[in-house]
Order: sequence, then structure tokens, then C-alpha cells
Amino acid sequence: MDADQKKLALRAINYGLYVLTASDGENYGAGGVNWLSQASFDPPLVMAAVKADSGSASIIGSTGSFAVNVLAGDQLDVGKAFFRSTSVEDGMINGYAFEAGPETGAPLLMDTPYWFECRVTDTIVRGDHTVFVAEVVNAGVRNAAAVPLLLRDTGMNYGG
Repeated sequence: MDADQKKLALRAINYGLYVLTASDGENYGAGGVNWLSQASFDPPLVMAAVKADSGSASIIGSTGSFAVNVLAGDQLDVGKAFFRSTSVEDGMINGYAFEAGPETGAPLLMDTPYWFECRVTDTIVRGDHTVFVAEVVNAGVRNAAAVPLLLRDTGMNYGG
């Protein structure tokens, strides 16, 4: 297989850019993710790939839950704040206001237009990312007119 062609072909898969969050009540994990997809209508399932060695993966592994905060097309700056270590201070996570999700306790960013909370049903531990298949147990919309941010529109690549 030609490595360059493989990289280009895999980067042709369209992705959004999201902030995935998790908490066990004392520790918090929050990171930018883009390998995320709906996997079933009934029950409503999503699958998310999370760096296996991340704090978020560890918290999700112990709690069995997480939240996804969907970024709007003009929120790349918010997304970039979650490409670093997680810090929680004065009701802010990585500098952004949040509230605890009512079903999972995972942080829900107040500035994002859409969010959903998930409970893990299956875990696939393989490679450098852990894939969590999870049922959506709660969801919210703060701005239904917002167009979600696509990774391709940011000029960044993650994949290949």
C-alpha cells in the first residue's frame, strides 16, 4: 500500500470537530475529537474514538459515560482550547463556562450550540485510540440555526 495515497484517501472522510468531556465528580477530562459518528437510530448510538492514553479515556473507562459538545462553524477558537491539558478553575473548563450534565455529570459547555450525553455500551481497545460505542441518554440544543464546524474547514488534518 502506498502510504501517501492511504493518508489522502482516509483524510477524504468528512469529520466534524467536537469537544468530548467526562467527569467522575473529582477529575475532569476534555479534549477535541473528530472521529465521531452516529451508529444506530434505535437505540440512538454513537461511536467515538478517544486517544487511549488520555485522561478522558481513563475517566470514560471508569464511569462509562461522556458528553459531546458540538462546535459551531465560528468556534474554532473554542475547539483549540481543548487541544491541551484539561484545567478546571472558577466554574470554567479550559477557560469556558460549563454545567454538569444532568444524566452523566460530564461537562456541558455553555457556549456550544448542541450537546448530548452518552452511556457506554461497548468498548473496543485496539490501536492508539479506544472506541466507545455509547447510547445517547440526553441531548440539548442552544442554537438550532448554528452550522456545525467541519474539520476540513479549519485547515487542520487528523487522520490518515
